[in-house]
Amino acid sequence: MKVLILSCNTGEGHNSSAKAIKAELDRQGIQCDVRDTLALVSEATSRNVSDIYVYTTKKDLFGKVYRLGEMISEANKHIKSPVNYANRLYSKDLHELIINGEYDVAVCTHLFPAEALTDLREKGLLQIPTLFVMTDYTCIPFLKETKLDRYVIPHEDLIEEFAEKGMDRSRLVPIGIPVNEELFSRHIPKMEARRQLEDMTGWEVSSEEDRWFLVMGGSMGFGNMESLLNCLLDKIRHQDRIICVCGRNTGLENKLREEFEFEPRIRTLGFTDKVSLLMDASEVLFSKPGGITSTEAAVKNIPLVHTAPIPGVEDQNARFFHFHNMSYSSLDPQRQAEVAIRLCEDSVWRKRMTDAQKRNANPLTCKQIVGLLKDMTNEK
Repeated sequence: MKVLILSCNTGEGHNSSAKAIKAELDRQGIQCDVRDTLALVSEATSRNVSDIYVYTTKKDLFGKVYRLGEMISEANKHIKSPVNYANRLYSKDLHELIINGEYDVAVCTHLFPAEALTDLREKGLLQIPTLFVMTDYTCIPFLKETKLDRYVIPHEDLIEEFAEKGMDRSRLVPIGIPVNEELFSRHIPKMEARRQLEDMTGWEVSSEEDRWFLVMGGSMGFGNMESLLNCLLDKIRHQDRIICVCGRNTGLENKLREEFEFEPRIRTLGFTDKVSLLMDASEVLFSKPGGITSTEAAVKNIPLVHTAPIPGVEDQNARFFHFHNMSYSSLDPQRQAEVAIRLCEDSVWRKRMTDAQKRNANPLTCKQIVGLLKDMTNEK
């Protein structure tokens, strides 16, 4: 079996899921390639679409575009969306990639390649099985106009929502969102994790009673981190610590480093591949409700406070986690800080949240996806 995974550079979540699936395929010795779908048009197109996505989130336009997409999707039951027509433009190149690469199955972690594969299927050019993998806890606009063989969705409680929005329930496979199992299913003892981070933080590990708080804004460094950090500083003890991860937002990273230059309890980081280790070292995670980071936190079993979402799917992610008691969600930095302190001090509430995460998050999603791919290719 040779697998093609198609992702897209609009946020890091889609790529993270693709990499997590590839890691499991690699562990099982199965050939796999991950491709940026829009790079099939050109590298410039991929960069431009990524830049547009970042711009719309920073200017609070993404939520408006998302809601418009929902309205179009609901209003036009039989009319293809502009997203569909746009992604048909490179379907010929995608077909050549599949044929020349001799792939046996295609996996999509983004809507765009799913639209292109649907175009190939409608033209009778697609002969291999296809799988779509959701990276958020809701049915996204225009997904119903795609026609793939299976759809991996995050949870069985979402089946009815997907069905109501036009998805064939017989094609839905509710086994979770894929995250790197080797990293996030493994738990390093808190003090050992902190010792491994000494070079990064510059903090000498002293006592297990010291509390660490991890603040993350996704790969784009989204959210009102400055206010949250100030609220936290007012509430934590002198021996407690805060790590702030700004992703690829170098402007925010530099701003926070300058503002908190003389505050020894804060360390500001840019993009890092040490997220799993940082979670192991911390008592509470603050994060915007991205589908991947939220799932990583749930698999890791760290108490989670959701901060302001990027309007759109992240609103739904926060709602799902809050409803299932897997996180606490608030837009108010003061309240977020208060909840984090309570999670440190209230062992019953803390355990209730982490137990809910264990019940609702699946650490074996990648293994089950690989098993599904094997079944699909055998059926074909």
